[in-house]
Amino acid sequence: MADPITSRRWLFRLLFLLISAVVVFFQLLPIDLTAGRWPGPDLVVALAFAWVLRRPDFVPPLLIGAVCLAMDFLFMRPPGLWAGLVVLGAEFLRSREPQSRDLPFLVEWALVSMVLIGMVLAARLTLLIFVINQPGFGLVMLQLTATILSYPIVVGASRMVFGIRKIAPGEVDQLGHPL
Repeated sequence: MADPITSRRWLFRLLFLLISAVVVFFQLLPIDLTAGRWPGPDLVVALAFAWVLRRPDFVPPLLIGAVCLAMDFLFMRPPGLWAGLVVLGAEFLRSREPQSRDLPFLVEWALVSMVLIGMVLAARLTLLIFVINQPGFGLVMLQLTATILSYPIVVGASRMVFGIRKIAPGEVDQLGHPL
């Protein structure tokens, strides 16, 4: 008989993969869904960060890295650079998850914003060092701003639609193990 906790974890891992695939599918469509060709938010990164800070066991680093690496290939970005930075950012947030359980949402949002800004600056610096063509600074900042502003929406949707909430201090699973 399958363990319900393990089944739930795998269900949400598959859900993360499915949501990521749907987001990528709509970004690859040849129709213009953006207003004035402005870049939209990076919803996969926002979703990964939101879930890492709520239920870190639902999004393992290998899953995040594989999804972001596939996105690097599909969007013709330098392979592995953004994927590696997303995994590093997610692991930084994962290490702070126990301390962030009782923090207000605005502090969490500021923490995620700082991590996103650091990731964008690290990516730009790496591309600059290796003399690789970069997208315009304004476009990158617009996408960063859109991602930061979309984070509360992603968190709200995760809570309302999928029931993913922060682990309460001292909360235990169905078998009595601490979360």
